[in-house]
Amino acid sequence: MKGCSQSANYAESFYKRKRARINSRGRITGLQIRVTPGPSENMSNEHTPLIAQGVCGLSGDIAVCGMGGSEGTGEASTPNAVPRKLNTFFGVIVPTVLSMFSIVLFLRTGFVVGHAGLLQGLVMLLVAYTIISLTILSICAISTNGAVQGGGAYFMISRSLGPEFGGSIGLMFFLAKVCACGVYVLGLVEALLDIFGQDAASSSTLRVLPQGYWYTVLYSSIVLLLVLVVCLVGAHIFARTSCFILLVVTISLISIYISPMALAAPLNFLITHQGPGNQTLTYNASYTGFNGTTLRNNIGSGYTVDYSTGKVMSFATVFAVMFTSCTGIMAGANMSGELKNPSNSIPKGTIIAVLYTFVVYVLLFVLASSTCERTLLVQDYGFFQRINVWPPFVTIGIYCSALSAAMCSLIGASRILHALALDQLFGFPLAPAAITSKSGNPWVAVLYTWGLAQCVVFAGQLNAIAGLVTVFYLLAYAAVDLACLALEWASAPNFRPTFQVFSWHTCLLGILSCVVMMFVINPVYSSASIIVLLLLLLFLHYRSPTSSWGYISQALIFHQVRKYLLMLDVRKDHVKFWRPQVLLMVANPRSSCQLINFVNQLKKGGLFVLGHVKLGDLDLLPSDPVQQQYNFWLSLVDKLGVKAFVDLTLSPSVRQGTQHLLRITGLGGMKPNTLILGFYDSCTPEDYFLQDPAFCDAKVSGGDDFGVDLPSLQAHFPPVRHVESSRWLTPEEYVGIISDAIKMSKNVCLGRYFFQLQGEDIGAKMDGVDRTIDVWPLNLLRPCRTPAASVDVCSLFLLQMACVLNMASRWRQARMRIFLCVEAESSDQGWVVKEETYRDLLRKLRIRASIKIVPWDSVVALYRQNQSQDQELVDPEVLTQTAPNLSEAFLSAVNDLLKENSAQAAVRFLYLPRPPARSNQSQRYLGQLEAMTYGLGPTLLIHGLTPVTCTEL
Repeated sequence: MKGCSQSANYAESFYKRKRARINSRGRITGLQIRVTPGPSENMSNEHTPLIAQGVCGLSGDIAVCGMGGSEGTGEASTPNAVPRKLNTFFGVIVPTVLSMFSIVLFLRTGFVVGHAGLLQGLVMLLVAYTIISLTILSICAISTNGAVQGGGAYFMISRSLGPEFGGSIGLMFFLAKVCACGVYVLGLVEALLDIFGQDAASSSTLRVLPQGYWYTVLYSSIVLLLVLVVCLVGAHIFARTSCFILLVVTISLISIYISPMALAAPLNFLITHQGPGNQTLTYNASYTGFNGTTLRNNIGSGYTVDYSTGKVMSFATVFAVMFTSCTGIMAGANMSGELKNPSNSIPKGTIIAVLYTFVVYVLLFVLASSTCERTLLVQDYGFFQRINVWPPFVTIGIYCSALSAAMCSLIGASRILHALALDQLFGFPLAPAAITSKSGNPWVAVLYTWGLAQCVVFAGQLNAIAGLVTVFYLLAYAAVDLACLALEWASAPNFRPTFQVFSWHTCLLGILSCVVMMFVINPVYSSASIIVLLLLLLFLHYRSPTSSWGYISQALIFHQVRKYLLMLDVRKDHVKFWRPQVLLMVANPRSSCQLINFVNQLKKGGLFVLGHVKLGDLDLLPSDPVQQQYNFWLSLVDKLGVKAFVDLTLSPSVRQGTQHLLRITGLGGMKPNTLILGFYDSCTPEDYFLQDPAFCDAKVSGGDDFGVDLPSLQAHFPPVRHVESSRWLTPEEYVGIISDAIKMSKNVCLGRYFFQLQGEDIGAKMDGVDRTIDVWPLNLLRPCRTPAASVDVCSLFLLQMACVLNMASRWRQARMRIFLCVEAESSDQGWVVKEETYRDLLRKLRIRASIKIVPWDSVVALYRQNQSQDQELVDPEVLTQTAPNLSEAFLSAVNDLLKENSAQAAVRFLYLPRPPARSNQSQRYLGQLEAMTYGLGPTLLIHGLTPVTCTEL
């Protein structure tokens, strides 16, 4: 098309948002907004510089949606939270490595290799690390999608899936940590009894502790009491010594690796166990050093009776024990509240820790299978002490790793319980767990956790509850994968994690792997845990806890069929899952098809409605003419290949008809929030039907299923308007439509020159490689605004819309540029701060774009000269009701500025000023917009009213 798409393409949106509660101090709970005074009350939200809660803030730390810690919100994050001090090494790598080494490293390596053999042991290790690697990808994706607060995995799951799933899975994850604490305590007691326990065949003076089931429970209770005291009194001391503990464990590992080179081989050992009927069982075992025959004998499996439980082992039971070494991958995520930069530290630290532990375990498996006979591996859990150059090295390592893992589990579980209590999901039973000491230690939650862990140690044997611990952790890992899968399938514009090495395939594979291994390990435990999870889910569903986290279900239901539309609740709308829902007003589709195709790319899977006003009065007509037109419009949608609905109305004027559509279009939570209109100018539109082969092909087939063939479709829509033809609406009515939409809190977009846009046809295969999207977030017609106000709701809306277009299939490879107009010759150099502010904003919003600095001192000088004259002649109150009297020189300078910097752009996003309140100023307002955008090419003028950007998960 060579002419201008002049046909009055109007568009409108109605976006009903949930009103925030205002507390007694006048602050808005959930969406706390600092309002900048404006000329009218309706402009307050439009010129809000920054949204303190729920939307990205530019000053200080990243604000998190709905996490303001307001009174009565029940959020887990409070203003008095512990300062973030930990870096990646101390906050993620150290706790993750210590948790993954735990008790299995020293006391169950021989158990796994002896029963399963080297080959199956490595297979178990590979399966386990494959499962946790898939989960780590999901953890990294969620943790890099905005700010992460305290609560770790529970925070990520609950804020991603909502309170029902988050609360139930969070409680299951808490139980997993409690059981893990019991496992580590039992492992520590087992190591103590190996050195100091009385043995029927030994006369050593060190073996002074009596043995038996109740003695094991007694010793475990004493150790657990010691752990409790440390967590209540000196938990911070333990945190500071974690690096020293890791050093001790590392020295113990090194001693194990160098022992085969320092010890003389072979060594023979006599191992005794208490068998059934108080009989003593004796075994002869050997350490051969590195030996090919020993390695060949240990390659295959040799499952036999486990001397601690008296049961025959299998692949599933041995894997359950071995997998407890992989349950520490969330130790770093659980420290999210204390990390300086959790979005960066959690993925990097977790991946490094997992790779390190994997290498350590592989080397230990190979070492054990190459140097020790199977009898030694199977009959002595602590065989590393027997074959070490100095046995106390291993003993100290066992005690340090087991004790640190037990403390980590107790502390981590108590923090999860504390977060659950603060969120008030389970009401009174967990309410006391929200109590903290003056230093912020949740001592009541610690006592709760200690009491449950005390019940776990009654199992008496580590291997007896290893399966339950593994099942609980696998369920928690599956939940993390489910959270990431739901966010990926929801395809919300604000789900833009900086960690991109994941997909819905990895999430789904992680879920299936966890569920399958759960039932392989223990079908009874797995079924019971899933039933408990479903019961908790139903309980929370019927309890209906309120939260401001957003509901992933609402984002997913959006894509479902009509029967699920009733489940969409406008009261649960959340900024995280905002998407464009567009009402495009079309006068004649013959001149508007390019704009229709472009908006189809801009909607990001959202609602897209084509609106049209038929002029007339139903009182003067025998029937409603609108009903007969629906099939033609729907056939037009089919021809264009766009995913859009159609809504038509009959009205005496276009303005009244647009008001009707603003109020009635959409159902439930699917309401338009953005109105798009074609530009109002004097250009003659061209007929798109005469150029697109889909509409002008001579070989016309028969009609479709609804009786609309191509000739009928062409004949239904009238020819485009000629120069002599009268307009359907006046400038006053057109500007009135914009004003009506703004009064109804709708975002407004005006599209100009979209007939020049190429590659938006149904058959186009462009991916935007050679395209550029330019964004001018400043109100170019009012350049004297302060730098602090340069980022308001409208500016953020422009950025979001440009980012949404950049995510569309045909624009995915396009480059996005943001132009900042600055006064380079200004003495205060405020533009430097402005540029840095925008860079920080883009980083927090995860938007990939380049920033271009454009000096416009001469343009600002022309504006100020003009404004000084107006202020001398006109009362200031009058200026707020009228369009500014801008000189032609200033408008020409702005237009030249745009042409100079954005001449080659595929599409431009410009700031649309608020229209004047007086109708007699409409012609001047439109004239200024026309002069500013004259000859630019495809341009979208945008006036945004609703907050759409978010830094939360």
